[in-house]
Amino acid sequence: MNSSSDVHKIAAFDSCNLRLVDPDRVAAVNARMPSEDDVVDTADVFGLLGDPRRLKLLVALLDGELCVCDLAAVTGMTESATSHALRLLRAHRVVSVRRDGRMAYYRLDDAHVRMLVDLAVAHTEHTDAIHPEHHTETAR
Repeated sequence: MNSSSDVHKIAAFDSCNLRLVDPDRVAAVNARMPSEDDVVDTADVFGLLGDPRRLKLLVALLDGELCVCDLAAVTGMTESATSHALRLLRAHRVVSVRRDGRMAYYRLDDAHVRMLVDLAVAHTEHTDAIHPEHHTETAR
């Protein structure tokens, strides 16, 4: 039977006695860390990109601007759903709009968004994702 002191020795062995292993590196990372508001805004953008329908809109816009009805046709979404998704993306400055009379033409807001979408698509095209969240465990 294990004594209480043996359990404490094992726990002490597994724990880290130092608060920081590399304090200089931690300080450097903290110095370049974006503000909390910027981190939250960036997480919001990634959340927007996490929806396959909105991501399809952005991929469609890689070739240049398109009107809402053309974006709906490309993505298979209704015009109403397309407009709603574009409003969300515009609110986060992921896309911008140009009006021509009653028509609204959308495009990626800037080169940063284009690069982000290009890199994400390239990453998935060159890797085989495991997707553990999509697999159900089989019965044994």
